[in-house]
Amino acid sequence: MLQINTSYSHRPLLIGFAGSIAMAAAMGFGRFFYTPILPGMMTGIPLSAAYAGYIAAGNFAGYLAGAILSAYGWAAGRERKVALGGLLATAILLAAMTVTDSVVAFIVIRFLAGLASALAMIFTSSIVLPYAVGRDNVNVLHFGGVGLGIALSSALVFVVNAMAGDGAHGWRMNWLAGAGIVLVVLAAVAWILPKQAIGTGSTVEPPLEWRRPLVLLTASYGLFGFGYVITATFLVTIARIGNAGPIVEFLAWFLTGSAAAVSLILWRPVVNRLGLAKAYTAALGLQMVGVLGSVMLPPTAGALVGGLLLGVTFMVITAYGLQIGRKLSPESPRRALASATAAFGTGQIIGPLVAGWIAEASGGSFVAPTLIAAAALVVCVLLALPVARSAS
Repeated sequence: MLQINTSYSHRPLLIGFAGSIAMAAAMGFGRFFYTPILPGMMTGIPLSAAYAGYIAAGNFAGYLAGAILSAYGWAAGRERKVALGGLLATAILLAAMTVTDSVVAFIVIRFLAGLASALAMIFTSSIVLPYAVGRDNVNVLHFGGVGLGIALSSALVFVVNAMAGDGAHGWRMNWLAGAGIVLVVLAAVAWILPKQAIGTGSTVEPPLEWRRPLVLLTASYGLFGFGYVITATFLVTIARIGNAGPIVEFLAWFLTGSAAAVSLILWRPVVNRLGLAKAYTAALGLQMVGVLGSVMLPPTAGALVGGLLLGVTFMVITAYGLQIGRKLSPESPRRALASATAAFGTGQIIGPLVAGWIAEASGGSFVAPTLIAAAALVVCVLLALPVARSAS
């Protein structure tokens, strides 16, 4: 393993950059690369909508398992090794998608990729975020990496498909190209990332007190996992079904990533004016509009509007929801975060399964499952409104 260049370790922005590209690799490629590649897999293998949902759910189940596994103390003092190991495993597992046509194998590979991406994300964050204390630009740079990875993955698929003619095996070339990029990122992160986290504590928190606002927020956050993930998984496939064209397919996911990369900056004035809880609720409502628009508007407009509004909201909702949960349980903030993450993870496992089943039953159309997702987001808003009012 490459050793850290210690002359960089005191530069917060450089460390934030390492976190950004690690997040791009772990999340943009490890978790979300499936979205732009999926249409090519469905036609090239071929793959049914139901099977596509199983594979997506496998990845999200792996991510949830990784998040739960990370809550224990086994990695104390080894955060850097685990983070880099997660990135290496991500590259290997992306490449492994090219060696099989088996749905069962795909599910296992994507489960392991979800596990690896969670470990890489959580333990990279544990090293980087202490350097973000008092430096919001480091925090924005770090989490903006998710959107950067999504945008880059969309561009990569567009270029590879153009070169390969998007034929029966073009999807395999995409997975290999993604693996190559993650290996390059691994080398850069290994060079820059500090050796260990600073300021970590081991205080045992008391059990959560499930007061009404925390219950409502956790339920809202779990349903958000269900509501966002159907569009996040099938947006490019929906554009393909609507014959929107390869440029629109590329732009839809590219807009998602680009908007996500800057979303925390764009929403900062809203938070300053309304507060976290009202901004969280507003972002849920805006996401619902985007999810609904992705199937109710004409194919081109639906893909672009859906992608843009998904990108400008999903990272914001994710970050604000966790921050609100910590504030609602100041005596047990880590437990509140873990409970919200578990609820969110459960929702995003169920979402692709439901979408795949319903799409398969309705002749391959994702209109009905997307409408269900939009309805779930309406319920999210209704659950969050009392929390927003109590925070006023």
